[in-house]
Amino acid sequence: MTLTLARPGTRTAVPRRVLRPGTVVPALVLLIAVAWALVPGLFTAASPTETVAAALLGPSPAHWFGTDATGRDVFARVIHGASHSVTGALAAVLVGLVAGTAIGVTAGAAGGAVDEVLMRIVDVLLAIPALLLSLSVVILLGFGTTNAALAVGVTSVAVFARLARAQVVSVRVADFVEAAYGSGGTAASVLWRHILPNSLTPVLALAALQLGSAILQISTLGFLGYGAPPPTPEWGLLISEGRNYVATAWWLTVLPGLVVVAVVLATNRLSQALRGGERP
Repeated sequence: MTLTLARPGTRTAVPRRVLRPGTVVPALVLLIAVAWALVPGLFTAASPTETVAAALLGPSPAHWFGTDATGRDVFARVIHGASHSVTGALAAVLVGLVAGTAIGVTAGAAGGAVDEVLMRIVDVLLAIPALLLSLSVVILLGFGTTNAALAVGVTSVAVFARLARAQVVSVRVADFVEAAYGSGGTAASVLWRHILPNSLTPVLALAALQLGSAILQISTLGFLGYGAPPPTPEWGLLISEGRNYVATAWWLTVLPGLVVVAVVLATNRLSQALRGGERP
């Protein structure tokens, strides 16, 4: 993939890519998921933890996703579950983005021994499978959405660090950067005004991609019992609770699972648009 670097003072084409027709639906899906997380009461009046009808009712106009084994509205639980799954994923991406970018920019800008030491630490993190690392961290910190988000964030630090370093190393040898140094710019000012603005677009695209991955990882931790405890409506936990009723109440696993798939696919599509993968 060829990346065209924007010169200082020029506008990037990223907003145009994101607003193209092929990205409108994914953007709406992601906005709905975020709205569920922030203001769930606008989308359902049902309680996510209280019995509202008979147990194991199928999907209907009264209960769009049916009811679970205790008579709780599954649609309400999915909506309220976004406040744990989506916000947890956003927090995880923020941890990885901030920590990883800081490490990568420091390594790329400093070079030499600093670069070698930091990148060897990153290599160690990359050598550990993401799920194993997140499980290890969450077991050390304890169960819960906050700790699960921190654990997932730790697994993405190395990915952000590698990409940020590669971008900084590539941009710092560009002609306009050399010209900035020749004009008397200090290392800090050139880094802030010229290198970082031309290095962070791929990192932000990776953040969009990692959001989908973080939702999957947090849902996986919840499915395995390492996330939010019952009766908290967390997406992975909802799927786990319905697995014993697959033959008789398919909606308990299929519908929450489809929500997770839709949100993850939406974030992947937006990430592709940010990377410039949208076809004209």
